[in-house]
Amino acid sequence: MPYATFKLKPGVNREGTAFSAQGGWFDSNLVRFRKSFPEKIGGWEKEQTSTYLGTARSLHAWVSLATTKYLSLGTTLKYYVKEGDNFYDITPIRATTSAGDVTFSATNGDATITVADTSHGASKNDFVTFSGAATLGGLITANVLNQEYQIATVVNANSYTIEAKDTDGATVTANASDSGNGGSSVVGAYQINVGLDDYVSGSGYGAGMWGDGTYGDASALAFNNQLRLWSEDNFGEDLIINPRAGGIFYWTENNGTSVRALSLTALGANLPPTLALQTLVSDIDRHVLCLGADPLNDAGTARTGAIDPMFIAWCDQENINEWEPSLTNTAGSLRLSAGTQIVGALRSRQETLVWTDDALYSIQFIGPPYTFGANLINSGVGMVSPKAPVNTPAGVYWMDRSGFYNYNGTVSRVPCSVHNYVFNDFNQSQSFKVFGYLNRQFNEVGWFYPSGSSTEIDRYVVFNYQEQIWYYGQLTRFAWLDEGVQPYPRATGTDTSNYIYRHETGNDNDGTPMDNVYIESADFSLDGIGNAYTQVQNAIPDVRFLGDGGSDQVVNFVLKTRNYPNETLTTKSTSQVTQSTQKVDLRGRARQAVVRLESDDDASTEARLGVGWRLGDMRLNTRPDGRR
Repeated sequence: MPYATFKLKPGVNREGTAFSAQGGWFDSNLVRFRKSFPEKIGGWEKEQTSTYLGTARSLHAWVSLATTKYLSLGTTLKYYVKEGDNFYDITPIRATTSAGDVTFSATNGDATITVADTSHGASKNDFVTFSGAATLGGLITANVLNQEYQIATVVNANSYTIEAKDTDGATVTANASDSGNGGSSVVGAYQINVGLDDYVSGSGYGAGMWGDGTYGDASALAFNNQLRLWSEDNFGEDLIINPRAGGIFYWTENNGTSVRALSLTALGANLPPTLALQTLVSDIDRHVLCLGADPLNDAGTARTGAIDPMFIAWCDQENINEWEPSLTNTAGSLRLSAGTQIVGALRSRQETLVWTDDALYSIQFIGPPYTFGANLINSGVGMVSPKAPVNTPAGVYWMDRSGFYNYNGTVSRVPCSVHNYVFNDFNQSQSFKVFGYLNRQFNEVGWFYPSGSSTEIDRYVVFNYQEQIWYYGQLTRFAWLDEGVQPYPRATGTDTSNYIYRHETGNDNDGTPMDNVYIESADFSLDGIGNAYTQVQNAIPDVRFLGDGGSDQVVNFVLKTRNYPNETLTTKSTSQVTQSTQKVDLRGRARQAVVRLESDDDASTEARLGVGWRLGDMRLNTRPDGRR
């Protein structure tokens, strides 16, 4: 028989069965569709050799007035500003002791130092920097004590332990003469409490950090109960940062990277919120909005210090130091009504979109005397996590707990051909880790999420808003920043390292082959109707190699067959395809078949490096082979 061309519809469709989806694609990993054809995604590489501490779930980039390019990232442990190849720790200080309030004690032969500080307020893994200490005696010198430490254990409300180290990080063991309190001038500067790497809801036992601070009685919005998610935005060239359910802090660019962010109170602001779920700066009118802020008390003389999860406060226009509403400024507040708490917000075109757990609002600048007005856009649809919304050229997209939505003046549900694949295998208990991302170069909006068997992000799903198609894959990422201030998208998060990775560059995984790359079709009838047995003799795969691996690039063309939909697929042949391949011999016999193109995991490392490909319209040569 002559060759028959198999043109498959773009996108992955998992809503029906493998046979009912014939004529299309059924499974994919690390593959995208461009101009309707599947191709391997671009590679990634480390942006710098230095690393950061903690899990980074936030990335933000901007340029100063002096054209200095900055990138900031918030982690479970710290907040950094990156300039050039270096990370600078600007994590705010929550408390600084008076001289002599801190004392030390050490035991002969042990590196553990017990630190006494009444009502220290610290949790396990918090960071504290000591200064003014004198040598305990022997090996625990002043240089050993006067540096930053991460708290190893919390003994009680008045003491904790650290592990002694020298300035190079090597463990220092006390000797017999190490005793005393370290002098009467010791000062401890405590950074804000570290955050959780997993989301915990509810209250009581297990809700707080057992052994890491206070026991139990943590509400769902308590600072030490939150997955550490940072929000950040620019106020001019300066930076406003806010750990969810924590304080609002300000980093002044002119002060340089050696100066930490300060609380608004420390800056001298008048009655600023002390807590918020998220902060951002409104478009054009330049008000700082604090969502889920603590309101003023009934007398209007102080903040309550308790989060109101539906409350929004804002400062005077272009004046971050004034938060007390008056007839002579535009500071103010409002409270939303649909829902129980604000989940997240996104600055969009001439409006700020705010999602509660049950509604979407548009917050717009309307001028004095009310300053901002809140319009209910949609009720009955919430959002899965604070970082789920994404601005795209085709409108705003976001993920809810049971679907995907688009806002472009009105809210509409986005039809999804992989809906059940995503939501039937999704760890809802860690849904706050979900984040949306944009890859504008390829018209992609997507979401990274944890599968049902994982407590951490291990998958992604993508919607190509130009071609209106879906596809998915497996990849661990914790934050994403599309190209803009700098070329190439940036991302954080791998299974083993704390680097920022530059994506869509090259074809490999930071110098090693990108494993498990494939696109697999749905079942298709070999005779056109699924009745007769048919023999597949050979195929013309129509593969175009796009990578930088030259003539060594190799992929596999795989044929799988079965006779009945519920029968297990059998791999009949696996053939290597190179730039010089004209056709591949298959020799399969069945009623229905599946074709798959994959990276050649069995090839040498050299053959797998630099592999990039695009698959066109394959042709199969078949002949009837009876019904038995």
